[in-house]
Amino acid sequence: MPQYLVAIHHPDNYNSSLEGEDMVREIDALNKEMGAAGAWFFAGGLQPAPRAKSLRKRPGGEVVITDGPYLETKEHIGGFWILNAANMDEAVAWGRKAAVACRAPVEVREFLTMPAE
Repeated sequence: MPQYLVAIHHPDNYNSSLEGEDMVREIDALNKEMGAAGAWFFAGGLQPAPRAKSLRKRPGGEVVITDGPYLETKEHIGGFWILNAANMDEAVAWGRKAAVACRAPVEVREFLTMPAE
């Protein structure tokens, strides 16, 4: 069964301490619903983007590490689910529920399938 990333996007200055109890309950209920349906594979929240480390390979092989996100954007992934879903339509249906529960924009993307050897 294909797997899909359901990514929650937060604005650059998002403060997770402002998430209310209602939101936490709705996300918990969604996690349980996903689990009961057999769709839930993994989920996780991420620390704010400024806490990230970015690594870039320079010519010659040196890897440079810098503080902060790789891309300078107005939004960053704040959390995600990896779901088992029959198709994109099913994954988008879960993404719709995630957008409501998280009160944030959501992106749904299918994982690449590598050919069997």
